[in-house]
Amino acid sequence: MSHVLSAVAWPYANGPRHIGHVAGFGVPSDVFSRYMRMAGHDVLMVSGTDEHGTPILVAADKEGVTARELADKNNAVIVQDLVDLGLSYDLFTRTTTGNHYQVVQEMFRTVRRNGYMVEQTTQGAISPSTGRTLPDRYIEGTCPICGYGEARGDQCDNCGNQLDATDLIDPRSKINGETPDFIETQHWFLDLPALADALGEWLDGREASGTWRPNVIKFSQNILEEIRPRAMTRDIDWGIPVPGWEDQPTKRLYVWFDAVIGYLSASIEWARRLGEPERWRDWWNDPEAVSYYFMGKDNIVFHSQIWPAELLAYDGRGARGGEPGVYGELNLPTEVVSSEFLTMGDQQFSSSRGHVIYVGDFLARYGPDALRYYICAAGPETSDAAFTWADFVTRNNSELVAGWGNLVNRTATMVAKSFGEVPAAGPLEPVDEAVLAAVRAGFGTVGDLIGRHRLRAAIAEAMRVVGEVNKYLTVTEPYKMKDESQRERLGTVLHVAVQCVLDCNTLLSPFLPHSANKVWTTFGGKGEWMPMPRIEQVEELDPDQGAGAPFYPVITGDYAGTPAWASRPVDVGAPVAKPVPIFTKLDASVVDEELARFAGGPAGA
Repeated sequence: MSHVLSAVAWPYANGPRHIGHVAGFGVPSDVFSRYMRMAGHDVLMVSGTDEHGTPILVAADKEGVTARELADKNNAVIVQDLVDLGLSYDLFTRTTTGNHYQVVQEMFRTVRRNGYMVEQTTQGAISPSTGRTLPDRYIEGTCPICGYGEARGDQCDNCGNQLDATDLIDPRSKINGETPDFIETQHWFLDLPALADALGEWLDGREASGTWRPNVIKFSQNILEEIRPRAMTRDIDWGIPVPGWEDQPTKRLYVWFDAVIGYLSASIEWARRLGEPERWRDWWNDPEAVSYYFMGKDNIVFHSQIWPAELLAYDGRGARGGEPGVYGELNLPTEVVSSEFLTMGDQQFSSSRGHVIYVGDFLARYGPDALRYYICAAGPETSDAAFTWADFVTRNNSELVAGWGNLVNRTATMVAKSFGEVPAAGPLEPVDEAVLAAVRAGFGTVGDLIGRHRLRAAIAEAMRVVGEVNKYLTVTEPYKMKDESQRERLGTVLHVAVQCVLDCNTLLSPFLPHSANKVWTTFGGKGEWMPMPRIEQVEELDPDQGAGAPFYPVITGDYAGTPAWASRPVDVGAPVAKPVPIFTKLDASVVDEELARFAGGPAGA
């Protein structure tokens, strides 16, 4: 058993999340985490809502509420959506907690003490009409590197390069379209050049491991070529105060400096709430522990450069040397698992443009496992993937319903009709031995693929195994065994079928946890097969710190009962009643209904 940190990207709390978001960070991380628990590893899966930065302020202004009120509202929506989707967080928290503020400020102070924060004068943008600071994320223009016309003042989403607002060609405010004024302002910069050699050495080691997706490692190495100091403070009044600049309330730490530290702060909060405040160190200080970071491709730079640089600077492992702070020497990421984009047809999902399908709306209409299946089977694993309603309906009906759902229902129906319980097996014939061996072999192949983050191949292999069991029933024809002389053979075939179905259920459990519980109870299982997350209202641990509410919802769960990743003998005599269909076949009219809904407004409306 090893300690596995599953570090999941923090969804931004400026609004509800859409299915493109959970295709990148949510479902892939949960499938991996559930599998690793089943394989016997000690998993810590953490994240939370990212609640600082300019978009929160802009959205709050539009709604006529405070930034905290907006964050509270959207945090509650996101928490509910992610629980409904079945994401098995050990702790899903938020960045406005006092615990997070303290961890971030400790990181900043130690990085600065070690010499990797340098104070510089730079150009800041001001709105001519309001006189307010215009943060770089809300400045848009043409990218000087690739020519993309909608690059932001902090990053170009087209080529992935980090930018400054002053780099943009023809910069303009995304709020009102005006051209910003630029004035001199003081900020703390992370001295990335002083960390470049250490970053390069770490990335070379990760490339040598052969585990990173080629697009992720190559992009990460390429951005080292033009590395430069990066501002880690902003002219804004919503965010974590800058240590040493407490007398300057309009200076705050950069949202991306604080958000990535959330992986550490959430781990610490989890341990504190557990009553074992040092337990987090098993995942962060032990050099044998491994860590996997899940996100969409637009966040690669922050996880393969900014966050590792912060960790190296905190550890004192850059050109300037230094010593770790109170958290000790912290582990760097083992792997940055980045997905590409899920698009809606040939366009990117965009909440601001109304081109969106919200998670909550999708789940309300079609349920969580239908979405999880689609993301795993057709998601943006190594290249952009286009979601269409026609493809969704086809995959749901022809694969999930006609393949897996049909196998479960036909097996349970025959058992219920002929025996009412799981029958005992008589002598096994070669055809029985062959299908049992084929299914058991799936544990090695499917598990290996999940462990290497190849979910499309993994679920395809699991469904291929399902197909082998369906073929077995077609070949053995138990539905034709009606004579009393055939009853022992009938019992043997159905016993083998139940064994195969329950083993297939184990193979599919990381992908489809909700239906896995239904399959388990269909064949007489007691209790919950796959543990599910829950929402708890918790009290703020450090009420004199932070900017959040005194009580807030978190996602947590008890996953100690997670079943082992192995074949488990069936329980002979377990009652089996006439089953209820596990999945819902969708009418073809769903496609037109959804397209009409989108034509009338946001696709998730």
